[in-house]
Amino acid sequence: MVETRKVQVTGGSTYTVSIPKGWATDNGVSAGSEVAFYPEGDSLFLTPQTGDEHTEGTLDISDLSGEELRRAVMTMYVSGFDIIGLECGRITTEQRRTIRESTQGLVGLEVLEETRDRVVIRDLLDSSELSIHNAVTRMRLIALSMLGDAVEALAENDADLAADVIQRDDDVDRLWLVVSRIFRATIRTPKAAEELGVPREVCFDYHSAARQLERVADHATKIAHLTRGFEGTPPEDVLTALDELHDDAVEVVERGMDALFVDDSAEATRLANDARESVPGIDARAREIDSLLRDLDSARAQVLGLVVDSLSRSADYGGNIAETALQKAAPTP
Repeated sequence: MVETRKVQVTGGSTYTVSIPKGWATDNGVSAGSEVAFYPEGDSLFLTPQTGDEHTEGTLDISDLSGEELRRAVMTMYVSGFDIIGLECGRITTEQRRTIRESTQGLVGLEVLEETRDRVVIRDLLDSSELSIHNAVTRMRLIALSMLGDAVEALAENDADLAADVIQRDDDVDRLWLVVSRIFRATIRTPKAAEELGVPREVCFDYHSAARQLERVADHATKIAHLTRGFEGTPPEDVLTALDELHDDAVEVVERGMDALFVDDSAEATRLANDARESVPGIDARAREIDSLLRDLDSARAQVLGLVVDSLSRSADYGGNIAETALQKAAPTP
């Protein structure tokens, strides 16, 4: 329910407004409490000041193991807990191993304390040192390099390069979780956005783009897996077509990301529209490549068809990034 208050003037120059009693009671605000104000455009956010800046969460892991436990740790991390307590009547060796592996896969987390029935994990990163812009930029570089190397591994039947592509997907996943954690923090409190120096709307745009880049990396990984099971190399005309399709797909992603990062709204709109308008042509080229595969044996044709699909989808993800950039560049109401 929306409550309204009239602004009053006290002392001739100070503006004052009362705080709803219900909200104050629910948030432990009383006479003498300190509150913080965060201006954001034409809005002003108010939040109670607390002495402890760390958020702590506890999870009962009695019925969790393996992948379920790993995802539980990941969820607590993305949700923004700085201190994560995992409790059980007796934590098994397998659970401890899963917790350590999960911790190693998340940026900034370390096991702080271990007892018979409790493991405490803490985020050691200083939030002021985090940069959502840098994380997304790094995702862009890794994901696109993975896509290029995956196509090269297919062309040269290079199993080692394919394995390297698959391994790099873990780096992209770690960065994606960092971006998700930062984004959720900015939703939870305006203080996080102020510390980042990035408006919350922009954090949303970066988070949306990061999701698309994570998908590009997934398709690069898919191509690498397909390469490891592909005998020999594709025909020369198919390789040439795949290289061209790859280059076009990468160009869409690059233009979309450039549009997202550029400050000039007119330039951002131009780049984003260029990226979006090229996607239908890429889809048409993908269909042309499919026609080249009809003369191959069914097994090889199926594998190469999946590669074509992954490259085409990567272009689609670039188009999604461009759409996000257009929304970011649009005038605000």
